[in-house]
This record gives sequence, C-alpha cells and structure tokens, in this order.
Amino acid sequence: MDRNTIKTTWALIVSHTPAIVARLRAGCDKAKPAEFLAPLCLRLYLAPVFWMAGVQKFSHFSQTVEWFGNSETGLGLPAPYLLVLLVALCETLGALFLLLGFATRLITLPLMIIMLVAAYSVHLENGWLAIASGDGIFASPRTQAAIERLQQAQEILQNQGDYTWLTEHGSFVVLNNGIEFAVTYFIMLLALFFSGGGRFLSADYWLVQHYFRQPD
Repeated sequence: MDRNTIKTTWALIVSHTPAIVARLRAGCDKAKPAEFLAPLCLRLYLAPVFWMAGVQKFSHFSQTVEWFGNSETGLGLPAPYLLVLLVALCETLGALFLLLGFATRLITLPLMIIMLVAAYSVHLENGWLAIASGDGIFASPRTQAAIERLQQAQEILQNQGDYTWLTEHGSFVVLNNGIEFAVTYFIMLLALFFSGGGRFLSADYWLVQHYFRQPD
C-alpha cells in the first residue's frame, strides 16, 4: 500500500468518524431504559455481603468486642462494645435497605465509612491482594513468601494425601487479607450513592413517585 493510498484511507476514516461515533452513541442510548439494572445488580450483590458481616458480628459478639478492643492481638479501638454494636447494626440494616432499595443513598454513607476504617485498620498493612499471588503488579515479598509456603504445603499433601480429592472443588490458596475487597465494596457503594437505588425495582423510586414528585 503506497503513501497516497494510506493518506486517502486515513482521510476517509477521519471524515466518517463523527458519523460513526454518533451512531455508536445512538446505539448505546437505546439501552437507557434498562439502566436501572446497574444499581439493582450492585444492591443485590452487596446486600448478602453486609448481611453476613453483620450477622457474624452478632453471632460472635463477645469475641468481636475482644478483637476490637485488644491493642495487642486486635485493633485496639476505644469503646469496642459500642463500636461492634453500631457496626453490626449498620451492616444488617444496611443489607436490608440495599435489598429493598430503601434510603439507598443515605445508608451507603455509614457503610462506606465502615469500609474505609476496615481498609485502614485491618487490611492496609497486608497490601492490595485479598488472595496471595506470587506475581503481578500487586505481588509483594509478603505474598511471594506465602506462595512459597503454599507450594510446600501442596507438596506435602500430594505426597501424603489424596490431593485430587482435596482439590476437587477448588485449589488451595493463601488468604492475604489485603484491601482489595474493602476498596471494591467502597467503590460499589460510592456508585450507589450517586445513582441511588435505581428505577422501578427500588422502594426509593416508588416513594419519590408517590410523595416527593414535583408537580408538572
């Protein structure tokens, strides 16, 4: 292909680019009636996450209070009893609110605070990864050392156990407990704060329609 042909082809592409972009945008705009699915999916994803977190704290209340308050083996936070109670209530009620799409933007605020505190006080020192990995941009000496231990454990199990049966439903991993999940949940909550619960399938939508809708 000679230079003139390349220039002609490029000029043709450039001249048609606005029309192509306009058509792509028009095609994407046709999906707008289904935009309520995005916040709905976020709510349905996050609801069981926070429900289980809150229920676990209530189920193991004394142990959680001890962990919150112990400065040597735990977080060393003040007023641990009150904090555990507030966090567990926010998580369980937040899960129900998210499921129903009720006060969605309001309930995301305390849940985002919980995620930020958890990320800083519990997970930050472990780095980014939730599951240890020996390579990749988020790998660290900590996760690489964990993978070495995992490989030794796998060798022991392969030599002394039924490794095929042990890994039938998934491979062994090392929990690194980094900030990955906390940050992910925070971002999802932040998206819900700006979008709200969504149309049609949220209590917020119908409450606005019936009680707060501006007259035409």
